[in-house]
Amino acid sequence: MEDRGPAAYIAEFVGTLLLVFFICAAVSLYGPEPSPVNPNPFVDFGVIGLVHVLVLFVLIQTLAVVSGAHFNPAVTVALTALRQIKLPDAAIYIVAQLAGAVAGALLTKAILLDEGNAENYGAPAITNVVDGAAFPGMVVEALGTFFLLWAIIGVAVHPRAAKDWAAFAIGGALGMGVMVLAPITGAGFNPARSFGPMLVSGAWDDFLFVYLFGPLLGALVAALVYFYVFVQPGKKGERGMTPVG
Repeated sequence: MEDRGPAAYIAEFVGTLLLVFFICAAVSLYGPEPSPVNPNPFVDFGVIGLVHVLVLFVLIQTLAVVSGAHFNPAVTVALTALRQIKLPDAAIYIVAQLAGAVAGALLTKAILLDEGNAENYGAPAITNVVDGAAFPGMVVEALGTFFLLWAIIGVAVHPRAAKDWAAFAIGGALGMGVMVLAPITGAGFNPARSFGPMLVSGAWDDFLFVYLFGPLLGALVAALVYFYVFVQPGKKGERGMTPVG
């Protein structure tokens, strides 16, 4: 494990800020709330999902060499469990990610004060697809994060991965999860991405169980299963894996 320094911590802050800003701005602009006049509004999850793909692709391409491009406490926790990052560095990463997420949400609010208010400035929420039930929401958040971490471990952390495709594959995994699962929970898949706009808007519904525990559970299960099933058997005595960046 390599030591991380101030540049990596700043990269996590800036990367999470930009990730949250662009996602929350897209949700605020393309995700109108139901109303008595329009109880079933059209939400363009294709556009919102594509924004996830593109912003994460760019951030990984530009910042993975600096910090590993986590931008997500669930990713950091999973990679800490796999001994890819030291615990003190992981703790600073998570603080930087949460701070960046709040800054990104505040920037969204500053620019889209009226347009974003109805959408809680991009905060995810459980929809009436599952009648607002927390347990199905937690399962969906865990499943989406599981798929995201599956991609990360497979294309960016696995020692024999074709890393040239890592940014596109990871961004694509996130975008696909959003396109399919956002109609259920808003597709947080990232405690920081959920925390920022929830704090700024005051909409804290189901944060701990659905948007914190769900992603952490999905990330840990994906990382440990992939490592011990597909990586560890072929390591031939080597310990650990190559960090993302």
